[in-house]
Amino acid sequence: MNFHELYQKLELAPVIAAAKNETDLDAAVNSEAEVIFILQSHIMELTELSNKIKSSGKAAILHADLVKGLSSDEKAIDYIKQTTSFDGIISTKPTIIHQAKRHHLLAIQRFFLLDSSALENIDRQLKYSEADLVEVLPNIAPKIIKELVNHSRKPLIVGGLIRDKEDIMGALGAGSLAVSTTESSIWAV
Repeated sequence: MNFHELYQKLELAPVIAAAKNETDLDAAVNSEAEVIFILQSHIMELTELSNKIKSSGKAAILHADLVKGLSSDEKAIDYIKQTTSFDGIISTKPTIIHQAKRHHLLAIQRFFLLDSSALENIDRQLKYSEADLVEVLPNIAPKIIKELVNHSRKPLIVGGLIRDKEDIMGALGAGSLAVSTTESSIWAV
């Protein structure tokens, strides 16, 4: 899957199902979400997880930093590319993003926005980032979302503490391309 295809899926269904376990994954595969994030996993289950998502016709994105049994370095991305069918990865680490792009995987750079210095840090890092998309956590004020959209020049995903339709509409209305949430009751919004 390329960036254009992912973008189309997110325009069609802007709520990303974020799964932390097998029950979540089953619900995500059967939801209206077109993109699924695997947030927690184990090295031994990566191929099975990715195949399950891909067979449902949805985009499969793995949080590469949170795979038990797999170090979070360049070789981890080599392994993911060679043994799974994931379309892309999420990482907080620029070196992982770079390696994912070398392997033609979609790359989402995740940032935790805790205060104004973190916001300034995001601006600095995005000047050099090769990421296709940016994800910020936790859900933030609409005017900060607008600022990030204007500065990043990359599509934005807002995640963390997305609990209801109002949170979704606030983030999307402020310019976010999509939202990611573990709250399965709103995957169909």
